[in-house]
Amino acid sequence: QVQLVESGGGLVQAGGSLRLSCAASGRSFGSYVMGWFRRAPGKEREFVAAISGRGFNTDYADSVKGRFTISRDNAKNTVYLQMNSLKPEDTAVYFCAADKVHTIAILTTISAYDYWGQGTQVTVSS
Repeated sequence: QVQLVESGGGLVQAGGSLRLSCAASGRSFGSYVMGWFRRAPGKEREFVAAISGRGFNTDYADSVKGRFTISRDNAKNTVYLQMNSLKPEDTAVYFCAADKVHTIAILTTISAYDYWGQGTQVTVSS
């Protein structure tokens, strides 16, 4: 079992930046694809970004490309999401997730991920 704990959310003005962190328990962190998803008010949970186990491959939703950067530090069992040029439409609860099956191939579907954090709120004011 893997436990994921997100942190770093908060209130920021449009155009600002935040960095989310997700700390994972367990010894196999480096073998998991890690992803970030978000759920905006009244909307379904959606894919934001993901990174392969060694960090060589990444994928992003079109809506965040060029603004968000996902990274990981396997020595610290932590994955990050650097969010720049934030927009009010980025307001959502952000979730960290782990795919225990894949190490290299990045999947963007919710069902591909086995473990989830509780989420951290990001609010972007206009």
